[in-house]
Amino acid sequence: MKKIILFCLALSLVLTVVSFAFAADTTTVNGYVSDSMCGTKGAKDGHADCANKCIAKGAGYVVVTDGDQKVLTVSNPEALKGHEGHHVAVTGEVASGAIHVDSVKML
Repeated sequence: MKKIILFCLALSLVLTVVSFAFAADTTTVNGYVSDSMCGTKGAKDGHADCANKCIAKGAGYVVVTDGDQKVLTVSNPEALKGHEGHHVAVTGEVASGAIHVDSVKML
């Protein structure tokens, strides 16, 4: 019985360590909310009308980062509705050129 309890305890410890190793890091990026058709061309103030038109035609939401102008696709676009063309700080998990938005703050 002791061996089974020790085995279960060791297994749970290993699984806990593995889950922390694979947990995605949360980061904050500053940039403009644009659309996938315009991309970096939409990284400026006053782009909201164009972004809304492109999104209505099927384009996806993207965040164009300040500085390096990297385009991150947004995996949960409903989080950015109403922020088209805005300069924002987006907090979320970044992986493989995409961001899952946890929070948005206007800059």
